[in-house]
Amino acid sequence: MIDADSHLARVTARVPPPVEAVNGRGDWVDAERALGTRLPDDYKRLVETYGRGDFWGALCLCTPFGADNPVRLEANLLEDFGPMRERWPEDYPHPFFPEPGGLLTWAVTDSGAQLCWLTEGSPESWPVVIWSRDADYERFDGGIAAFLDGWTSGRISSELLHHEPQLAPWFDAAIERDHIYLKLDEGVLPYTERLRILREALAPTADRSADEYNGTRQDHFVVTGTGWELTYETAYGHQLRVAFPPADSEAARQAVLAALDRMGCAVRSLHTVHGASSWSLGPARSA
Repeated sequence: MIDADSHLARVTARVPPPVEAVNGRGDWVDAERALGTRLPDDYKRLVETYGRGDFWGALCLCTPFGADNPVRLEANLLEDFGPMRERWPEDYPHPFFPEPGGLLTWAVTDSGAQLCWLTEGSPESWPVVIWSRDADYERFDGGIAAFLDGWTSGRISSELLHHEPQLAPWFDAAIERDHIYLKLDEGVLPYTERLRILREALAPTADRSADEYNGTRQDHFVVTGTGWELTYETAYGHQLRVAFPPADSEAARQAVLAALDRMGCAVRSLHTVHGASSWSLGPARSA
């Protein structure tokens, strides 16, 4: 149960949680026993609400549950970085859990930064410390939920969490997705008009990011009702990349091909990262 006036309630109002929290449920008593410490209540509510996944494309939440979880909550900083600390102690100003007051990682970033608790005193009062590979540190008092509330609202800024500040914050659950690459003919409409038609056909959608370089573009967005992730681009040729839960394959196929018809872009080929796609263009849309 989330207190309606809590930091976590404000986070969930701002950043809709997934329908199902991946690796979000389990035995907390066993998890705490395995770690050798009690965990903060706001972290437990956060895991049960969001599960494994990333906030704003920047912060991947670790959870203690799931046999195949690649970002488990584990006290492994001492094992991983202890030998380097012995050689360069000046780069490691904080101890590592289970050392007294040591850092304990609860989230990671794709750039290798660690979001940690500084395990001083009661778990409910543990500060947040962000630690980068360049030995830079940032400290935020108040706990995880207060940090996320401040960060997603823009009241807290961080030099070590790289996200898209002009976009509304989001959470993407770490679910299995199939990936389809569709190579496209150009069609007669300009890129911006094709993109508008694509997003209108799949609406509602939300921005993830956009990049432009030397006259090429990449536009990343998500279909908010389904969680399908799309990249429309000319950076690597004119193509559309689509990622979706395997169970949505036929629905995604029909929706995407119908959108491409509206855009006036014929499909030249279909591929996945691993080879031929399981999608079919149908008798009327052979490549």
